[in-house]
Amino acid sequence: MSAFLAVPALLPGVLPGAENPVADFSDTPFWLSIVKGVLIFVYLLLSTLLVIWFERRVIGRMQQRPGPNRNGPFGLLQTLADGMKSMFKEDVRPANADKWVFTIAPLIAATMCVVSFSIIPLGPDVYLFGHRTPLQLTDVPVAVLLVLAVASVGAYGIILAGWSSGSTYPLMGGLRSTAQVISYEIAMGLSLVAVFLFSGSMSTSSIVGSQASMWYVVPAFFSFAVYLVTMVGETNRLPFDLAEGEGEIVGGFHTEYGSMRFAMFFLAEYINMFTVSALATTMFLGGWQAPPIISLINDNVVGGGWWGLLWFTTKLWLFMFFFVWLRGTLPRVRYDQFMHFGWKFLIPVTVTWVVAVAFIRGAQPPLNYFGKGALTIGNKAVSIPLLVIISVIAVIALAATWVWDERANAAAMAAAPEAEEEIDPFAGGFPVPPMPGQRLKEPAYAGPRSTAAVVTDGDAVSEATDGDSGTPDPGAAWFTTSEEEPRG
Repeated sequence: MSAFLAVPALLPGVLPGAENPVADFSDTPFWLSIVKGVLIFVYLLLSTLLVIWFERRVIGRMQQRPGPNRNGPFGLLQTLADGMKSMFKEDVRPANADKWVFTIAPLIAATMCVVSFSIIPLGPDVYLFGHRTPLQLTDVPVAVLLVLAVASVGAYGIILAGWSSGSTYPLMGGLRSTAQVISYEIAMGLSLVAVFLFSGSMSTSSIVGSQASMWYVVPAFFSFAVYLVTMVGETNRLPFDLAEGEGEIVGGFHTEYGSMRFAMFFLAEYINMFTVSALATTMFLGGWQAPPIISLINDNVVGGGWWGLLWFTTKLWLFMFFFVWLRGTLPRVRYDQFMHFGWKFLIPVTVTWVVAVAFIRGAQPPLNYFGKGALTIGNKAVSIPLLVIISVIAVIALAATWVWDERANAAAMAAAPEAEEEIDPFAGGFPVPPMPGQRLKEPAYAGPRSTAAVVTDGDAVSEATDGDSGTPDPGAAWFTTSEEEPRG
């Protein structure tokens, strides 16, 4: 048990002699990096084909219907058939669209999420074509910041797609989706700061190695909860798929897209789901490491080599089921509620949490002060009672913030002026439909009306006019030629 609570002196796949080691690529030639890049792309492509079938089947079971079950065993080839259909469909581009930007936008969206996956450690060191190399394409000291930067570039694909379509609804969808992605990227980045403080590094391989004693989902549980919310908002998935509100902006930024251009956006959405899930696995669930109970049995057999890829994939698909479960369970939220939740609740609370973690990490005494009740997290010791105190304080702060926000909203609603029960639809000169709970006023009788004959193609058409000025009266829906009694 003591071996489990202490960080090993040397973890597989990392360089020794450093406080925050990174992956060792010294025995990885350039051609092997190309091979690993191709394998990662194939891994993501096959996973995307499988997860689309998985989502349709699971949601079908939730709604008591079979789902895809015609093409292939259990309908496994249905996604492949849909992809082939997209390839052979006619490629249509609107007349007012910008030709080059309209084509480049889906390419930007599809490539950026694949680039983000290059720094994710899929496993420890393995032997591949006679070379010992990590199951990771590359690693840098600021690898997590690279993921956030690439995700920000991916937002250009969305806004360019909406702008280049030459249509109103795609432009509105592009603006809405870009605002959503940028807003929740802030909270996502803040939620990862606590992990940086615990591990003392931004390298993904170093963060995975520092979780040998305990996964960061335990001490940074609040950051994990915030990340779960932000990764759903980042990927435009239900209940946060507000960029595709069918009742408001049709299909959003890709309304004018079809054929393979639309398929590129569709592919980008699912690969982005795998990217944020892989980042959550790396930052909070120990990456490729086996679960603690299983690793206690024999970590060399079930935790090393190609076994790491199995554990990583298992954790990844747990997050994918979480995405599917949310889509089949929750309704879409309102856009103003979504932005209010992100800017006025998630970001302030996450900043407070990060500051508290920074103070606690900086004020920790040496390991021998804690004695037997200490756990090693990263390169520092943390007391078990201290973790409990942090948890209680965080829960109390969260509850207090939620109550304060609800009371502030209730006070704002109480102070708001009540809407009139009766309104004049033509008060401002233009017809305005009534709001819920309101009714239209009956048009007031303003004395005798005069009529003016309007001749159109030889036919006389009577038009209701104001009795004083002789101008058309917008309040009169339909008057007869009689000057006394209106018909409605």
